[in-house]
Amino acid sequence: MFESFNAETLARMQFAFTVSFHIIFPAFSIGLASYLAVLNGMWLKTHDKTYLFLFNYWKKIFAVAFGMGVVSGIVMSYQFGTNWSVFSDKTGPVLGPLMAYEVLSAFFLEAGFLGIALFGRERVGDKLHMFAVCMVAFGTLMSATWILSVNSWMQTPAGYSINELGQFVPEDWMQIVFNPSFPYRLVHMVVAAFLTTALVVGAVGALHLLRRKADVAARRMFSMAMGMLMIAAPLQIVVGDFHGLNTLEHQPAKVMAMEGHYDSHPEGAPLILFGIPNPEQKTIDYAIQIPKVSSLILKHDLNAPLAGLDTIADEDEPPVAIVFWSFRIMVALGFAMLGLAVWSFWRRMRGKLYDDDWLKRAAIVMGPMGFVAVLAGWVTTEVGRQPFTVYGLLRTSDSLAPIAAPAVAVSLIAFIVVYFFVFGAGTYYILRLMNKLPKASGVDMNDGPIRTAEKQVIETIDITHTDHKSDGQGGNHGI
Repeated sequence: MFESFNAETLARMQFAFTVSFHIIFPAFSIGLASYLAVLNGMWLKTHDKTYLFLFNYWKKIFAVAFGMGVVSGIVMSYQFGTNWSVFSDKTGPVLGPLMAYEVLSAFFLEAGFLGIALFGRERVGDKLHMFAVCMVAFGTLMSATWILSVNSWMQTPAGYSINELGQFVPEDWMQIVFNPSFPYRLVHMVVAAFLTTALVVGAVGALHLLRRKADVAARRMFSMAMGMLMIAAPLQIVVGDFHGLNTLEHQPAKVMAMEGHYDSHPEGAPLILFGIPNPEQKTIDYAIQIPKVSSLILKHDLNAPLAGLDTIADEDEPPVAIVFWSFRIMVALGFAMLGLAVWSFWRRMRGKLYDDDWLKRAAIVMGPMGFVAVLAGWVTTEVGRQPFTVYGLLRTSDSLAPIAAPAVAVSLIAFIVVYFFVFGAGTYYILRLMNKLPKASGVDMNDGPIRTAEKQVIETIDITHTDHKSDGQGGNHGI
């Protein structure tokens, strides 16, 4: 099946496969953890049980998604020591501590408070429970912060020197952590996580509204999701613009590939909307383009010159076709999210947010599109950095462990089989949970594991209560 691929290509395929599975779950859990904190806070503030129903509904989904994210992350990290041991050796002095900080300050924080957030409301009280929920949400954001700091350093390395062994060693930790692209990547990813969660919550709310138009919990879900979408979608477009300008400054070849600019444009570059990249001829065939708009977007000047890939050595060019199309998928979905947000805002202003069945159907279709956009953005970021693991300094071909292609192929096949079985089952279970409507009858204030002794005490209390009630009603019969 993989006979024609060398070890480097197979190792890259394996890492791309595992990271694609992994990023889906953190992107969802980051936004969902914050959503749970909002729901719990609104319940404590208003005592409106709808918020409590929704909290108990989504916390189960969060627990499953969080678990799958942890498992997929652990598996992915092992590849640094197997397929990419040379990369780990050379970058370990810089990236190793950052990864450790992520585990110590973020993952332990999430895991430490997760049990209280899921099962501890009646055991610790509302205030401490709310604190635990906030700590889980804060932990997910901290985890994203450290991981994105690591990835951003690989994109825009700073604060390092290279020792006699060829290793990157830290010189200034502030420059390493807060490297030039880090703030833009962090905000871009966090907003993407909120958008992803809003789309999922909106799709679930829309699904249940189509079944039961007057359901209060479904209305609340749909309204909150569309409100977040109205805030996050335009914000993401603005953040993406700033991120693109930063990328143009530090990684110009990536932007050239994103824009499809094989040639330099000294008097204003066109915005290529669609086309087919032709790497052999170094052209975009059948291009549909708007003159000079790319210069306007990237330089804020219609006539600003833009360099093309003709200024980059062939061996340093990223794979243009992949980056070109993944970037357009991400941007197209971003504007589709904005369109859905504006549509919902218009219906809300007219007092018909819950009456437009076509809006609900559109929300359902857009439900998984946040994940697609995140994956497309990740492909743009990572493939656009090629052929380097540390941009401009360490090539991917020089980062590979001395491992044979058949060994990588066997592990890749094993990953594919196991991942589709395990994560397919987990995703199916999440979809089944989403298909159920939040109900008051399904909410237990103590919603957690009940020990056998507790069950016996509860049954004893119920029996005693019944006996006393009987004595009171028929006590004269015993005289």
